[in-house]
Amino acid sequence: MQDLPHHYAVAAVTRPDDHVQLSSKGLPELYSAPPAEYGGPGDAWSPETLLVAAVADCFVLTFKGIARASKLQWSSVSCNVEGILDRQDNVTQFVSFRIRATLEVPEGTDDARAERLLEKAEKSCLITNSMKAPVHLESGVRVTESS
Repeated sequence: MQDLPHHYAVAAVTRPDDHVQLSSKGLPELYSAPPAEYGGPGDAWSPETLLVAAVADCFVLTFKGIARASKLQWSSVSCNVEGILDRQDNVTQFVSFRIRATLEVPEGTDDARAERLLEKAEKSCLITNSMKAPVHLESGVRVTESS
């Protein structure tokens, strides 16, 4: 890892009847639009879905790093994240995020240790640590049958 601080830059540009074009040096462009809930077309990533995607992506990437450092053998991890947007204290904001994660491990793996590493990933995720909405983790470890 490079020394902190890290700097990330994204540019956004649009016209009155177009999707927003998001770009960052060296990365493919993304297009976004308001979600259907806000009268948008519902056919593109929105700031809301991008934020929820960032939570899911960060959780999985954080788990990968923790599992590698802990020398945990595993075959797959998946998660689904639900972000709840609501009005609280007269402000529309995300009020919670629920991460549902499943980890597949080989036979003989210490399930309790694997579960602790999932919990550590949730607590270590820099995206959720940067937000004020609470995050709830529901996780499970599933043993993969040997072939």
